[in-house]
Amino acid sequence: MERWKIIKAFTLGPLLEAVTPKPGNVNRFRDFEDLTLYHFLFGNVAVVDILYEATEVGKLIRRGDYQLSEANIGEMIKRAVQNAKAVQDANPNFGIIALEIPLVIALVISRHIYDAREIAKRLIEHSTVRDTMEFYKAIRIANPKGVKSGVKYDVYDENVFDELFKNRINLKRLAEISCERELIFCEWINGYELSYKTFLRLKELTEEFSLEEAVVRVFIKLLASTPDTLIIRKAGKAEAELVMRKAREVLEENLSIDEFDSFLREKGDLRNPGSLADIMAIALSLLILDGYKLNL
Repeated sequence: MERWKIIKAFTLGPLLEAVTPKPGNVNRFRDFEDLTLYHFLFGNVAVVDILYEATEVGKLIRRGDYQLSEANIGEMIKRAVQNAKAVQDANPNFGIIALEIPLVIALVISRHIYDAREIAKRLIEHSTVRDTMEFYKAIRIANPKGVKSGVKYDVYDENVFDELFKNRINLKRLAEISCERELIFCEWINGYELSYKTFLRLKELTEEFSLEEAVVRVFIKLLASTPDTLIIRKAGKAEAELVMRKAREVLEENLSIDEFDSFLREKGDLRNPGSLADIMAIALSLLILDGYKLNL
């Protein structure tokens, strides 16, 4: 697929996700105390050059000059996070970066937007231990909220890099171990299943509704059906399940969207559904890449 079309789509997609007034998230009307819309604008645009590099890697793999194992996914994720951190002081887009880098490479290699799922999965399968080490460095730079200590391959453990090397933990093995703690890892090993399902639902609804209304509708459905792993890490599984129940009340028209939004914000950012927002950012990028044209 054409390089600049991919880059533009994966730049615009996360920005659309950030500005859309989805319940519980930062948007053009609402900020959190330590995370604002400006953090997302600065952080997402700062990674454009790494997206360009990802398309170049995809081109080299497609030509046969690179093997899948030479994609250097971990290093590119790390440098993208460094770029984002250099222009703002929060963590608005670590999850988006981790999802988009392998997928952008895959989209350049693939003949069609749907073929990229399997290629992205293979990129993760063929990743190296060095990719995992660089990915861990990226996590330390981004310093996302709710990262658990004392788990297997604890990212902040001083001996973790020795353990990763000793046990030959590439990104696939890391994802298999950590999937239940973070949606990103599940997407890596299942071929971006939820991202593509969300994209296809957006594609369907944007034929009937405005982009904004379609995004909000799809997002509430996501919240009703999928536990948000950021909420689980920060506030616990019971809170994540409560959010799902409240989202179902919205779908059943027993709770308004405004009431749901107030509920999500009543404990600050503890109920901020950030992992599902990352899925939405990727889905919107795919929608743009698929040729969506703004129609008010």
